[in-house]
Amino acid sequence: MDGDRLSRGGSDERPSGQRLRPAAEAPQTKYRPPHLRNPQPSNAGGEHQAPPLQRQGVGRSSESGPAPTPQRTSLLPIQRQPLWSPQQNSENRILPVRRPESRAIAGRSINLLVNHFLVKFNPRNTIYHYSLDIRQLVSYGKRPARKLRNTSGLRLILNKLFLDDQARFPANRTAYDGEKNLYSAVSLPTGQFRVELSAEDFSTQTYVVSIKIMNELKLSKLEDYLSGKVPYVPRDILQGMDMVMKENPSRYRISIDRYFYPSSFRAEDDIGSGMAAYRGFQSTLRPTAQGLALCLDCSVMACRKPLPVVEFLKEHIPEFDGAYLNLYLRQRVAHALKGLTVRVTHRRTKQQFTIAGLTGKSTRDLWFDFVDPKGNDPTVKVSLVQYFREKYGKVTVYQDIPCLILGRNNRTNHVPMEFCILTEGQRYRREFLDESRQETMKEKCLARPPERRKTISDMMQDHDGPCGDVTRNFGLQVEKNMTSVEGRIIGPPDLKLGAVDIVRVEDEKRQWNLAENSVVEGKRIDRWALIDFSYLDFPKLRAKDFISNLRNRSKSLGIVMEEPLLCHSTGMCDFSSVSRLEELLRSVVHEGNRKCWNKLQIIICVMAEKHHGYKYLKWVSETRVGVVTQCCLSNHANRGDDQFLGNLCLKINAKLGGSNVELTRRLPHFEEEDHVMFIGADVNHPLSKKSTTPSIAAVVSTVNWPAVNRYAARVSPQDHRTEKILDFGPICRDLVNTYHQLNGIKPKKIVVFRDGVSEGQFDMVLNEELSALKRAVSDDHYQPRITLVVAQKRHKTRLFLENLGDGSATGNVPPGTVVDTKIVHPFEFDFYLCSHYGRIGTSKAVRYCVLWDENSFSSDQLQELIYNLCFTFARSTRPVSLVPPVYYADLVAYRGRLFQEAAKEFQSHSVPASKPHAFDISFYQLHPDLRNIMFFV
Repeated sequence: MDGDRLSRGGSDERPSGQRLRPAAEAPQTKYRPPHLRNPQPSNAGGEHQAPPLQRQGVGRSSESGPAPTPQRTSLLPIQRQPLWSPQQNSENRILPVRRPESRAIAGRSINLLVNHFLVKFNPRNTIYHYSLDIRQLVSYGKRPARKLRNTSGLRLILNKLFLDDQARFPANRTAYDGEKNLYSAVSLPTGQFRVELSAEDFSTQTYVVSIKIMNELKLSKLEDYLSGKVPYVPRDILQGMDMVMKENPSRYRISIDRYFYPSSFRAEDDIGSGMAAYRGFQSTLRPTAQGLALCLDCSVMACRKPLPVVEFLKEHIPEFDGAYLNLYLRQRVAHALKGLTVRVTHRRTKQQFTIAGLTGKSTRDLWFDFVDPKGNDPTVKVSLVQYFREKYGKVTVYQDIPCLILGRNNRTNHVPMEFCILTEGQRYRREFLDESRQETMKEKCLARPPERRKTISDMMQDHDGPCGDVTRNFGLQVEKNMTSVEGRIIGPPDLKLGAVDIVRVEDEKRQWNLAENSVVEGKRIDRWALIDFSYLDFPKLRAKDFISNLRNRSKSLGIVMEEPLLCHSTGMCDFSSVSRLEELLRSVVHEGNRKCWNKLQIIICVMAEKHHGYKYLKWVSETRVGVVTQCCLSNHANRGDDQFLGNLCLKINAKLGGSNVELTRRLPHFEEEDHVMFIGADVNHPLSKKSTTPSIAAVVSTVNWPAVNRYAARVSPQDHRTEKILDFGPICRDLVNTYHQLNGIKPKKIVVFRDGVSEGQFDMVLNEELSALKRAVSDDHYQPRITLVVAQKRHKTRLFLENLGDGSATGNVPPGTVVDTKIVHPFEFDFYLCSHYGRIGTSKAVRYCVLWDENSFSSDQLQELIYNLCFTFARSTRPVSLVPPVYYADLVAYRGRLFQEAAKEFQSHSVPASKPHAFDISFYQLHPDLRNIMFFV
């Protein structure tokens, strides 16, 4: 059965500083975290009823002795200094916990290579940060200087300034971000400087470049952070050094969305239709336990080929031949070209123009009023074809097609298509490719580990890679070989299935077989209905065969499934209307209730094809009608494949409250009487241009112990692209109360997994969301111990086998591979865990960062806990790539996005015109019957 389907796709031990361990003493009336039971002088606060959050990992116990100094990678040694104390922190902010002192040892070792490249620097050096402002002087009237925004134009002006005064402005010792930030290895003069550039018409344009010093970045501060002497990361220094590392590729490559791509493509990467796959990379600097490291990963992106516009259209639209365009073909051509940038070939210029549209008339029929610039001749009517022939000596061949309307600086020009060439690096979004080309791009993106490893190594060696003259002139030395690190492989847990108490998972895929086993607890299905939406479409469902096969497969899994109470046949046309779907579902539920005097448990919906009305069905059923639905396609249902039917049964059983698989032994670090609740939280954001569309926050939590495989979910809309979960505290309080209602006791311990936040947002999660959680759930009588872990998927770190024989047949690292040395944070508590079997492409390990820990986990305990949880995902028979609380939160957040899209037509009528950002929360509220079941799997 399918496993993880979430796509988003040396051995040195780093001393991590000191962290206070729990003291053996009786609990106090007011609970204090175990690492703070021997208080030091500090502002302990505590005005509100919940216990105050204290700084973790910043104090030192008196018994711990001097702090070990981590390895350093700078060129000059630094004297050891004592770690900071809480009193030295000027801001009253909580800091992430430090890595436990004991070294993790669980599992067998494995030698790995990581795409981290060590960067050495001289801590005595300084990088000078300047602010730039470039404006054009306008010679006529009293208009002020015009500020420029075009990145390529700004670089051209700055390069001219450097060329005119190379002694004071050494170009190879500066790095420019293309906007307003300039970094230099030497001190530059400040003030205003005039730059004159010659235009294509031989006129001269004058610009004023204003340079102002912003900061002097002392690299010694970065060294202090890497060695653990200061707690706060010097982000301004890392940003400056990161820009230095990007300067060389920015001069030789095309920058697209923080990636760098070459201007040409390989012949085998031509995917047709005027597009090609371009191979580039993204890099970032990371402070790690071995020192500063450059993390570089490769990327593949579909771009339009830099062809003449006519040739591009011939490839992109097979019906286009340069002749007359009918209305349909004209619309396709306009859609393919609008918004693209081009260069013109009829005259010498470096300017780029944006295609605003097509002319209404064909090229041969275009005339305009020509005014002699010298004023000698009267205004005359001139044919566009004649003008290009006489002015530029260009003969227009394609006269029966429209011209391009090119816009620049609020002016429009009409230029024949044949004199325009598409510029390089114009992205073509993969979702707009046809199905075959999407598959081609998928194959190119999902490179096998040996191929990806070689590509990354080659890019590090290339002349247009991150290691150029500018990098060396800043005193940075980059190791071009990947970092060698010793990982460990954690053994899989034993599982419990229905017929077998202990199932040992020992194969390389960590997969268990349901062919001869049943689920742990099959939920009896007495009241269900079938809606066949394929009755009027193709392929049509063979309903009797499907029902029989599904019941037989359910029986083999230990799930008793009776005949459906009713079968309703209709067409896919019902999916196009929310009101028709709601009317249909309510009628089916009403008929089911009439037959059994009880509400339906589930409605199975068979669709002829994937349809955008799927979101309507889920919104209506889960927020308005209050019945669980399970969808599938008729062609899959007709095949009656055991694997497909088994997957369907696992989802249905989980949705109805059954248990598919459980761990035989209790989770590490916890006792059965502990009653632990696991929380997962995520936020789904809309596109930035949809400024009135809300973000969707989702929080899930376990409601059973010790099996921890049943979850309740909550969905909450909030302000556009707001990452902080605004109602995190009230939502968690609601989930804790739900746990209490179902189990008769509140959880003694809570482990929160937060998804989707970057390192720059850790402070928000730690000092705002965690504080809101503690204020909401804690009081004088109830104070659970809380651990907060961030799960990061969107990083660029990749693990490769040093010896291919150590891994699976696909060349990926084995499931359970964990790394917590060298490539991790210098002193904070984080690690990389690859918990799944990589079937295609190169596996990506998830980075888990522990921000707060009142449960005193050791590294081994937390790593094993997360890995074991990955075996409990309801709809898989192998461990998944992401800890289930986060995985489920992703699914719920996406479901909330479907709710938003489905309710959009209703919402547009309910939002007052004076409040464009408002949203009606009632559209997102789950039906009471579904609030505490896993409707989302």
